[in-house]
Amino acid sequence: MKVSLNWISQYIGAELPPASELIDVIGRQLGAVETVTDVGAKYQGVIIVKVVSCVPHQDSDHLNVCLVDDGGKLPDIDRDKDGLVQVVCGASNVRAGITVAWLPPGSSVPESYDTVPFVLSARELRGVLSNGMLASPKELSIGDSHDGILILEDETKAGADFAETYGLNDTIIEIENKMFTHRPDCFGMLGVAREIAGILGVAFHSPNVFLNKAQPATAEDSGRLLIRNKLPTLTPRYSAQIFDNITVGSSPIWLQTYLSRVGIRPINNIVDLTNYFMMLTGQPMHAYDYDKVAARDGNAEQASIIIRSPTPSEELTLLNGKTIVIRDDAIVIATESGAIGLGGVMGGQDTEVDDGTTSIILESANFNMYSIRKTSMHHGLFSEAVTRFNKGQSPLQTLRVLKWACQEILAITGATAAQTIYDDNHLPDNVLAQDSIHSTVTLPIELLTSRLGIEIDREAAAAMLRCVEFDASANDAVLQVNAPFWRTDIEIREDVIEEVGRLYGYDKLRLELPSRTIAPAAYNETLALKAKIRTYLAKAGANEVLTYSFVHGNLLDKVGQDRQLAFSLSNALSPDLQYYRMSLMPSLLDKVHANSKAGYDEFALFEIGKSHILLHEDDGEDGLPQEFDILGFVYASSNKLKKSGAGFYEAKRFLNGLASELGIRLEFAVLKDSPDVPIMKPYDIERSAYITDAVTGTFIGIVGEFTASTRKNLKLPQRSAGFEISISELVRLATTGREYVPKSRFPEISHDICYKVPTTTTYGELNDFFSAQVKINRPEQTNITIELVDIYQRSDDADHKQITFRLRITSRVRTMTDDEVSRILSVVTADVIETFGAEKI
Repeated sequence: MKVSLNWISQYIGAELPPASELIDVIGRQLGAVETVTDVGAKYQGVIIVKVVSCVPHQDSDHLNVCLVDDGGKLPDIDRDKDGLVQVVCGASNVRAGITVAWLPPGSSVPESYDTVPFVLSARELRGVLSNGMLASPKELSIGDSHDGILILEDETKAGADFAETYGLNDTIIEIENKMFTHRPDCFGMLGVAREIAGILGVAFHSPNVFLNKAQPATAEDSGRLLIRNKLPTLTPRYSAQIFDNITVGSSPIWLQTYLSRVGIRPINNIVDLTNYFMMLTGQPMHAYDYDKVAARDGNAEQASIIIRSPTPSEELTLLNGKTIVIRDDAIVIATESGAIGLGGVMGGQDTEVDDGTTSIILESANFNMYSIRKTSMHHGLFSEAVTRFNKGQSPLQTLRVLKWACQEILAITGATAAQTIYDDNHLPDNVLAQDSIHSTVTLPIELLTSRLGIEIDREAAAAMLRCVEFDASANDAVLQVNAPFWRTDIEIREDVIEEVGRLYGYDKLRLELPSRTIAPAAYNETLALKAKIRTYLAKAGANEVLTYSFVHGNLLDKVGQDRQLAFSLSNALSPDLQYYRMSLMPSLLDKVHANSKAGYDEFALFEIGKSHILLHEDDGEDGLPQEFDILGFVYASSNKLKKSGAGFYEAKRFLNGLASELGIRLEFAVLKDSPDVPIMKPYDIERSAYITDAVTGTFIGIVGEFTASTRKNLKLPQRSAGFEISISELVRLATTGREYVPKSRFPEISHDICYKVPTTTTYGELNDFFSAQVKINRPEQTNITIELVDIYQRSDDADHKQITFRLRITSRVRTMTDDEVSRILSVVTADVIETFGAEKI
């Protein structure tokens, strides 16, 4: 927010302190000052002169030789016998009798001041001496026009300092916008002036035309303008007035310099006035060409303004020349024949005010801040008006600002105002009656002093608030506070406490920390488990990655997930980050090819993160979408390594090691079918398994290899696999009481046994049966572990495969012999042969 100190000083009824001191006060009590610009420095030496004579240059068809009167301002410069100074000028509009801005020798061109200052000198142009130059608006840095020199008002005195005459001996400070996020009134010079007066302890008085309560206008004579508001919730107030007999042209110089100082480009007197009042009050306004609006519906006698939602695929060409397809939930300003503007964002090109405009509709409206924010973000449209509407301007000021603007339009353009002021008003009766957005706040003085930590006299607190135009009174031990109509942020007692503290000065509060008991933070089982997971997997050789929670829709398509089941961001920062991921695996798989391409032949990646899915959009706490805490893991090995075995077992090896570290025993179940849920989609149903807890049977996740289409789409190595497991289930299982079994002091015996079975027999079926039979036939008080050694299929025997198990057994009470283990395996083998038609190898 750029603030002109000259501008605000006009509204503060006291002399301001020096700029450096004032900036320090603003930084402490109002907002961070980002930049300070001395505008007057670029206009040093610029003088107002009268062109006394103007004759064509003898050796040029476009130059003129002028004699100008500077009132004898400069002592050391060539003059003729009448004391006039000679200047050569090439502007087409130069002539005798006009008043202009002269850049004498030794001065720099203001336009060049901020880059490389161009310093003028007295020099000959085609044999004729020119003492400096006569300046155009562009060269004076107050406009874009370079077609001719800037012609000033005739009554301006020759020899006067240009900067002093037009208020350009100014200091512009830029206050960080974030400091005013909750203060829409401070996006106008009037609001900033009021705040500065308050922190200086000076009573501020807004102009009466702004303060006077504006009674809701009626539109009894609605013959010339018909307003229909179909979106009263999004547009609670829409005020407008018609002006006729307008002459559109350049604005007065004072108005152009006001706007240029704060970064607004002057356009014409109508547009400039709307920008002026926006910068002054924070209330954006927009002007439509009345005749163009009326002509759209074929009725020159009546114009219609309709506030509505857009029709499907409705298009609009904006003032900036850009044609857009209007967002579905935008606020559209339209006629019967179509859209003429995006409410609160930008007007349409078809109804803009131009040099031929003679009648206008001046709009002063209030739009929903969230709707404006979404629309501007969606279409990439950002302007001073959008910035102000985004902060939530008060609907109680639209009519006031409209009436104030009316006075200046009549004075500057020579227009006549229609008697009817149109005011489509949907504000609650109590808001209109009290002329404030929120009700009276009652604040006990005791609460005020306890929160600020200092004793503040009730009358002093009330006086501070009255300085910024609050209606505040102190009765007994309480403050009764009514916020002015522009303060939409004052709603509860804490808001008033904050206001008093800021006006008093936070830097004046005692630097004393509040006392409190110190207690250790509660043990967080989830954080502790995540740390344990990270430590183990890192030691096992895996690398942790952190990916975005949002993914491209194409990535979901590549792994077979339906993007319609994912939460979609309506204002995504990028198309690559439009959908909230439904599982972690797409994000992990997206990183595999890049690592393989970088030369990593074998690696493992893991991530701990969150996912959401529309199937559970209201299953969480307070009806919010349920959030899933997940551990995702992927293993990948380049084909050129020619490692034996399937990728499934590599992923399972990491998983079993992690489970052992956490004290959890896992079981794996065959996927008999593929549930239609997103987390399952990347996995090959025939080469994957459910993960469950061996004790409770609780489903934990899935482990497996990926479908051929997933591998192809993401360029994965053939030998790749992964798993996803629920962190919340791991927390519950890892913290459940487990029986401690001490390590046996007796030696362990290990035996390998291989079975040849039909290819139709799955490893899972054989493993489950073999494990169950060993447990049945083992001696009491023994610990057993069964591991898969390998699965082998001979090239000359397509009907059979060989599965080798390793049995480790330890007694807790004695030393076992090999013969005992052999007898156990003999019994188990007989059952395996009978059940599966197996053959012991």
